[in-house]
Amino acid sequence: MDVSRATRNTLFDAFSRSAGKNPENVALEFYARQWTYSALAQAVDNVAEHLRAKGIGHGDRVAALGMNSDGYMILWLACCKIGAIHVPINYSLNAEEVCFLLEDSGSCALFHDTFLQSTVDQLSTNNDIEVMGTLHGGNVLDIIHMANSGTGVVLDGYDVSDDDIAQIIYTSGTTGNPKGVVLTHRALFMQHLSCIIHCDIKSQDRQIAALPLYHCAQMHCFVMPYLLMGAFTYLVEKPVLEQCIALFRQYSINAFFAPPTVWINFLASPAFRDQDLSQLQKLYYGASIMPVPVIDDLLTLMPQGRLFNLYGQTEISPLATCLQHEDHLTKPGSIGRPVINVETRVVDEEFNDVKPGGKGEIVHRSPQLLQCYWNNKTASAEAFQDGWFRTGDLATIDEDGYLYIVDRIKDVINTGGVLVASRDVEEALLRHPKVENVAVIAVPDNKWIEAVCAVVVLTPDADGIGEGELNQYVEGQLAPYKRPKHYHFVGSLPVNASGKVLKRDLREVYS
Repeated sequence: MDVSRATRNTLFDAFSRSAGKNPENVALEFYARQWTYSALAQAVDNVAEHLRAKGIGHGDRVAALGMNSDGYMILWLACCKIGAIHVPINYSLNAEEVCFLLEDSGSCALFHDTFLQSTVDQLSTNNDIEVMGTLHGGNVLDIIHMANSGTGVVLDGYDVSDDDIAQIIYTSGTTGNPKGVVLTHRALFMQHLSCIIHCDIKSQDRQIAALPLYHCAQMHCFVMPYLLMGAFTYLVEKPVLEQCIALFRQYSINAFFAPPTVWINFLASPAFRDQDLSQLQKLYYGASIMPVPVIDDLLTLMPQGRLFNLYGQTEISPLATCLQHEDHLTKPGSIGRPVINVETRVVDEEFNDVKPGGKGEIVHRSPQLLQCYWNNKTASAEAFQDGWFRTGDLATIDEDGYLYIVDRIKDVINTGGVLVASRDVEEALLRHPKVENVAVIAVPDNKWIEAVCAVVVLTPDADGIGEGELNQYVEGQLAPYKRPKHYHFVGSLPVNASGKVLKRDLREVYS
């Protein structure tokens, strides 16, 4: 008796159950293409067979380089079905940065947007890519073409289990090179369940997915939970204000997720403020801290809306805590309490629980947590202590168990909801022959919440070198979101007795 298959619960199994219950519901729409749940399930089956026919199978890494699209989602679900490991890549990275991720993950296949062909053409030949195709709009090996045509050969034997790896998501850390967060089917399913419960996701909900799917928040807090509940998602490539406003009305959208930077931009626009937004009932935000005045503005403009503040990180798939709407009035600025599948503490340096009001590091235990960092035993070991995952976030906790972020222990900059390792930027600037030393820090920014700021020490013979030349110099090395938005030129950097740069002092000066 094959009990294991009867009790198996991979992400494809979960999606398949939803498709079977809601065959005629519209699952996804992307511009002119609309997919009911039954049509989407068939498309996933077709692509899965095409991938298998190309020799892609269990454990193989398949990279996706592109903006939001139906092709992106179909490739992801097809990987889940055959047990391949999906590797999402930020589409704004340059060829050198993409090449590192392909080589580190050992990806054997890459599917990309057609507009990124020039980036793909620049990739080094030192990787193991054997299958190259497009996500949509291509002419040869294209996901949408494959979705609409079977191979004619049905391949059985999809031997996938709950604890197999579903995705490797790369996130920047303080060590410079991105780290691959290894997430299993089981971890992600438990995360989807937490989101369904705490974000109050219902089958009748209708959302716009405007934030990038390579980021775990949009994919795993919203699009996947929506698919598991039989709800509707309209995919757009990016959160363009005018497009979103039109879609809110045309599709009776009742739910929308965005980081604070997007909500701030929307609120600043008369076109947004002048609309009848009464259909928007669920207002989600996360990825970085939302200023309390912005929360007040949202509630004033949309009194019918319910606010949800989501906190977490890629390593926990990513939702860890949630501040419910009713708590926004009594706990402003809080990130809420742990969700159902997460256990959280705030600990001091000796790993003892801090008293209410005291500061300490947030640590978690959860089935949602990463299995390890890909090919990085040192980072994997350092991430855990006494069975708890160390977040690197400094927080306080009140007597009711609500958490408040104070600072990040690690020197990671959260600009517009995207994490940037300061060392990445420092190393790029230090390659300039006239840069003697540099420290990169986060400074407050009205639009991005945090902006990348470079404090630079030039060599004695660097007359005439300024912000313009340094910006031009890093263009070919760094993705746009990583490039400094502010420069300050100083004679020396503050250091402690061991020579370590005191970035906290710099933040106090330049914030």
